[in-house]
Amino acid sequence: MTLRTFLLSASAIAFTAGAAAAEDITIKLWTLADRSAPARITNIEDAAAIMNQQFQAAGVDTHIVIDAAPSTVQGWDDLAQDTLKAYAVGMGPDIAVLPHEWIGQFAESGHALNLDSEIASKPWVYGDILPNLWEAAKATDGHVYGIPQDAEIRMFFYNKDMLRKIGKSEAFIEGLPAAVEAGEFTLDDLTALSKEVVDGGAAEYGMLHRPNVGIDYLMVFQSFGVRFMDPETGKLVLPKKEIRNALAWYEKNAKEGVTPSDNTQMSWDTIQSAFKQEKAFIFHQGVWAVAWQASDKFNATWPNDGEGYFHKIGWIPAPAAEKGGAPVNLSHPLLYTVNPDSAHAQIAADLVALATLPYFNNKHAVSSYHTAISHAQEAMPAYRDNWALSAASKLMARAKFVPNHTAFGSYNKILFNGLQAVETGAMTADEAIEFIADELDLQMGDEVEIVDSMDAIAD
Repeated sequence: MTLRTFLLSASAIAFTAGAAAAEDITIKLWTLADRSAPARITNIEDAAAIMNQQFQAAGVDTHIVIDAAPSTVQGWDDLAQDTLKAYAVGMGPDIAVLPHEWIGQFAESGHALNLDSEIASKPWVYGDILPNLWEAAKATDGHVYGIPQDAEIRMFFYNKDMLRKIGKSEAFIEGLPAAVEAGEFTLDDLTALSKEVVDGGAAEYGMLHRPNVGIDYLMVFQSFGVRFMDPETGKLVLPKKEIRNALAWYEKNAKEGVTPSDNTQMSWDTIQSAFKQEKAFIFHQGVWAVAWQASDKFNATWPNDGEGYFHKIGWIPAPAAEKGGAPVNLSHPLLYTVNPDSAHAQIAADLVALATLPYFNNKHAVSSYHTAISHAQEAMPAYRDNWALSAASKLMARAKFVPNHTAFGSYNKILFNGLQAVETGAMTADEAIEFIADELDLQMGDEVEIVDSMDAIAD
């Protein structure tokens, strides 16, 4: 189906609706309130404006109105829970923006439309979506129930000037990403390099990470071979050997003075300012951090042009755990979902398709520091000329995701408690893995498969 054919069929849909009564068709849209990302709403509103122009040109007395309800709940999980509750009593929206890990729950409960046929019928928009993003939109039945609304990428930021201070050559400094990509430079090598920077007096801290529960650190666990869900059973998995090895890496970093033992007691401002004020060699989080890195925040000024910034700061994914292994990046896409019980489900799906076009998605990506969801976006001037996003898109090829399982948030909290315990010295890695296994068994029961290693899980 071409775009022109799509618009003609949209007019036909509206004509059918308008033949019964010439009135507004209200499409309810629920998302999280976010000042930095207004286009999650305005792109759907702009899509409605296009359809309304088509209806008018076709002489159809129908008008689409977008009723957007940006929620002020604490986070995306709370919004997903509120949306599920609303659907249960027939009060949910026509379109919902959800974090991808909730897609399975919405699909299983019948509150997300199977979009396979929509995707197949609209190659002019969906044929160019980055292939790995579709994996984040699938439920355990293998069908797609959401359209990627945005994406982002997590990485390790490292200070090249500190490597220069300890005498590293430009060839080594600029060749580090390639060495990571080739599996030649491992997580243990990163620890050793960070220690060298600290011991050489170039930094107070070798490596800092987020102080609270989140997903940035999960790419390290994935580098050690962890997969958090069994693809056959759809259950969460705790592979003890691989989790223990990842915890041992964090334990080693703390013992060797690479990561401070109180990292998880620090404030966000303390951690971010330590990196910006050049007290820390490495900080790992996501591409949006470039916004404060390239500004004058934290009373420090860095270059805000691509050439100057990348002369000072480098990016790498989480290196492989072993020589010859593959590095890992992490992304956390949000999805547009359509309510299958909506009286206007087809119009809602058509609005999502228009809002997903590169022009509209770039308005969101560039203004909110999110990576492109399609190759066409990457080629457009507004995106191509944004040096940070253009560079970040190159890391998407290695992107993995958290499992599409709503109980993973609870799992992750227990995992983080174990990570915190090994860094503070309260537990060894061997003790922490047993603690995590016991807590998961106690709190989540048979929702989690506890196995000795990933060898027990079929590919």
